[in-house]
Amino acid sequence: MISFGPTEEQEVARDAMREFAASAIRPIARRCDEDSQTPDAFLEQAWQLGLVATQIPEAYGGAGEARSPITNVLVLEELAHGDAGLALAAVSPALFAMPVVEFGTEAQKRELLPLFCGERFHAASLALVEPGPCFDPTALRTRAERKGDGFVLSGVKCCVPLADRASHFLVLARENGGDAVQAYVVPRDAAGLALAAPEKNLGLRALTTGTLTLERVEVPASARLGGDAGCDARRIVNLARTAQAAVLVGVSRAVMEYAIPYAKDREAFDEAIAKKQAIAFTLADMCIEVDAMRWLVWQAASRLENGIDATREAQLARSYCAKQAMKIADDGVQVLGGHGFIREHPVELWYRNARTLGVLDGAGLV
Repeated sequence: MISFGPTEEQEVARDAMREFAASAIRPIARRCDEDSQTPDAFLEQAWQLGLVATQIPEAYGGAGEARSPITNVLVLEELAHGDAGLALAAVSPALFAMPVVEFGTEAQKRELLPLFCGERFHAASLALVEPGPCFDPTALRTRAERKGDGFVLSGVKCCVPLADRASHFLVLARENGGDAVQAYVVPRDAAGLALAAPEKNLGLRALTTGTLTLERVEVPASARLGGDAGCDARRIVNLARTAQAAVLVGVSRAVMEYAIPYAKDREAFDEAIAKKQAIAFTLADMCIEVDAMRWLVWQAASRLENGIDATREAQLARSYCAKQAMKIADDGVQVLGGHGFIREHPVELWYRNARTLGVLDGAGLV
């Protein structure tokens, strides 16, 4: 019989991530938000979960488990239920490693993938977003021009996760002035690459992000992901958008699961505010939308897992989840009333995270 639920293995993975989020993420989320930093100790702890190394083939030092975007969205939802910023920080090496697994040449895999199979956390990242309104990943301003046997990269990238500690960046750029987008491996110490101070964002403050400026950065032909064959940049964007939608589901569920018991306990005029029709309907709508968001994410992940183009599904999941997560977070603040605005309750933090996630791209990958 066909089942539309998680497999037994996926249930085990989800339960493990739920426990980790409750014990290791939620207790430090507020402090990390206030300090605007990702603790090294947390990254090392998260690294022991094998979120990246388990999906790298054994030939390059990994565990060789089959990569599953469906399992990964389940994992991301649970981690984001603890805190979206720390969840994205924990899985940020996948932004670089997984495209190399999918599209890298044999030489690129042998050189780069072992970096993510050691006992210590190794940071590398994806440089996708560019500053300016209405960012469109299909109309990048960053350029890659042919020069001899290599390429020259020019442009500015912002909101790059863990840019302050990443050893390599996977830079997406338009090639030779055309519309085709390709990815290029750029080491941190490349001549012409400048990193600005960590960005100060409204939300996701636990995830340090930075801005890269590429001033005619020269890279060899071997830096082009996939070599002469190149890579499917659209799939990379779809994987990132699906991941972002999964994180938004986790944030929304956190708001819902906090607002419901609060409304049951909080009394006004000698009865719980959950009995007020306006509040009850708001909470019911939260439950409906969280389920709807999750199904959209699962649909996009299923197509990605089966090698089917998921451009439409990934974009629908991202846009719908961004809109509904913002509404759920706003409603959560309203349910808590004045308590929704103070730091003694986490809803204001989730509100800011939902707002930031709604305008972000390329912060996670499934």
